[in-house]
Amino acid sequence: MAHLPPFPGLRIKETKEVYEGEVTELTPCETENPMGGYGKTISHVIIGLKTAKGTKQLKLDPSIFESLQKERVEAGDVIYIEANSGAVKRQGRCDTYATEFDLEAEEYVPLPKGDVHKKKEIIQDVTLHDLDVANARPQGGQDILSMMGQLMKPKKTEITDKLRGEINKVVNKYIDQGVAELVPGVLFVDEVHMLDIECFTYLHRALESSIAPIVIFASNRGNCVIRGTEDITSPHGIPLDLLDRVMIIRTMLYTPQEMKQVSSLPLHPPCKSPHLSEIWALLTGHFLECHRTSALWVLAVLCSTASFFLVRIMDLMTAIRNPTNPTKKDAVKYDLVV
Repeated sequence: MAHLPPFPGLRIKETKEVYEGEVTELTPCETENPMGGYGKTISHVIIGLKTAKGTKQLKLDPSIFESLQKERVEAGDVIYIEANSGAVKRQGRCDTYATEFDLEAEEYVPLPKGDVHKKKEIIQDVTLHDLDVANARPQGGQDILSMMGQLMKPKKTEITDKLRGEINKVVNKYIDQGVAELVPGVLFVDEVHMLDIECFTYLHRALESSIAPIVIFASNRGNCVIRGTEDITSPHGIPLDLLDRVMIIRTMLYTPQEMKQVSSLPLHPPCKSPHLSEIWALLTGHFLECHRTSALWVLAVLCSTASFFLVRIMDLMTAIRNPTNPTKKDAVKYDLVV
């Protein structure tokens, strides 16, 4: 059940005023330390940004210079600075310097177009589980206890229903305002008849939410007893109250022609055996008696080590009786011509 919250995603769109361009100048200006002493402190930073349309020189606060140092910004880098928060993001090296070195692990980006000062739409994709974890383990704080807590090994914090409810309220508010867009995920539950009655109760309640993902149940059982109960029988092992709310899609068995098409998909290059029709008849019969995975595994035994192969009827019969792991010895054993 811990896999249910991560699937709904949230696409947050935000329009920010940014300064974007290639760094042409980066000059920190120093002044005398107001606290006294012989040391100096940085009063402001002069940075020049260039785009395809023009250039602009900015005077930045000393705190932004620390962000520039953390991003390791230097002349020739393409960056953008958020006007409201002062956050700095280094996008990469300008592609005009691509021929500067023969080999390097740098990412080159084109010179930005338009003005240096622009409005940029930033799209961020997060999941509800990311929001739950971020709010369950809040970071920050300048006191000694907060700093010591960050140094120690982080403990796994429980994500309570109350916390999920508060986050869902904020998410619904953002969706109503048009700030965020809900991206429903898909949760596939195979062998759903193995879930007990408590799991179905949780699922039934979780699916009531407006931000619940699309859930697909798969089962190969008919009427059977619901796990966790003694004598309650239901189709596919799903409680009737939940079964009434799902759409049942019946899957049909493969026809012999479809089995032949599925079995021939992994054959690259195609089989060159002179007994091709007899081989497909045997393989399709094995497909019907056992399973698609078993038939494909027989093909893997015969064909995985051979780029061009000749398969005999006796080879296929041997592989069906003894489906071992395909190795180089199998290529010799089954007369595969490499």
